[in-house]
Amino acid sequence: MMIVMKEGATPEQIDAVVKRVESVGAHAHFSEGELVTVIGAIGDREHVANLGLEGAPGVDHVVPILKPYKLSSKQFKKDERTVIEIEGRKIGGPHFMMIAGPCTVESREVLLEAAHVVKDAGAQLLRGGAYKPRTSPYSFQGLGEAGLRLLREAREETGLPIVTELMDVRDLEPVLEVADVIQLGARNMQNYTLLTEVGRAGRPVLLKRGLSATLDELLMAAEYILKEGNENVMLCERGIRTFESAYRYTLDLMAVPVLKELTHLPVVVDPSHAAGRRDLVMPLSLAAAAVGADGIIVEIHPEPETAICDGPQALRADGFADYLRRVEQAAALAGKELSTV
Repeated sequence: MMIVMKEGATPEQIDAVVKRVESVGAHAHFSEGELVTVIGAIGDREHVANLGLEGAPGVDHVVPILKPYKLSSKQFKKDERTVIEIEGRKIGGPHFMMIAGPCTVESREVLLEAAHVVKDAGAQLLRGGAYKPRTSPYSFQGLGEAGLRLLREAREETGLPIVTELMDVRDLEPVLEVADVIQLGARNMQNYTLLTEVGRAGRPVLLKRGLSATLDELLMAAEYILKEGNENVMLCERGIRTFESAYRYTLDLMAVPVLKELTHLPVVVDPSHAAGRRDLVMPLSLAAAAVGADGIIVEIHPEPETAICDGPQALRADGFADYLRRVEQAAALAGKELSTV
């Protein structure tokens, strides 16, 4: 249930509505716009409906949210879109964000070289995995806390905020010391314990769509984070598993405009993991930007041929600036511009 307060509703009236919502065991979540406050009542729909909030002091109207996901639903914010600010850089609404860096933190030299390339080209965030989920238990699993220390050094040297993946709730504290954005990978999209803990942590989250997940399932996963009070969630389309075998995954670009119809949350696209091939990353990136994505997360490496992880899909660092300019032009077609500090 969505309770829309009148313009100019007093704090006392808002507090009274919250107390009535909580009196039936529901949770109240706020969305404050420039003029009005919206209160999302999350709980037993019948109990909330029986409160008779329509016509209560300060209440303009009450709207039932029919989707199983409530806080991520577009209804919850009406015509507003969530804009997330990360160290002065924005994503969502008219703001486009480029996130780039090596797939994994493999050495100080590679990470710092890539970080300077990302910064000099004008991208906003640096990505790099200290912990890596791998299909084979014998593949490189990441440097762990040593990788986090290198990411901290890269942030201090370049000023770029850090995006890095969290795989295990036991690593939450050391990751929080470094990460400006916590990435939850496709294989953890439905790790509900992890989603809940990240929601409580309050750090911005990049939530990747599972390999075989529907959009409804992705939004329900986001709900686990949002219900803990963390409103800064970005959804990421990274390719889904289909019958096609000519490429690694099928990048579901139709998900971008459809998600824009269903949710107010920013939508990011990961062309690197979908393609698995460097030559496909540029066309997929241009298409993602043109179709209305709020951001792109892409892999770059100074020497992809020597990369420990996912070298064949990494863009060459020396061509990244040109890549970004072309993507920026495609984003402009969709009415977006690259966020600047």
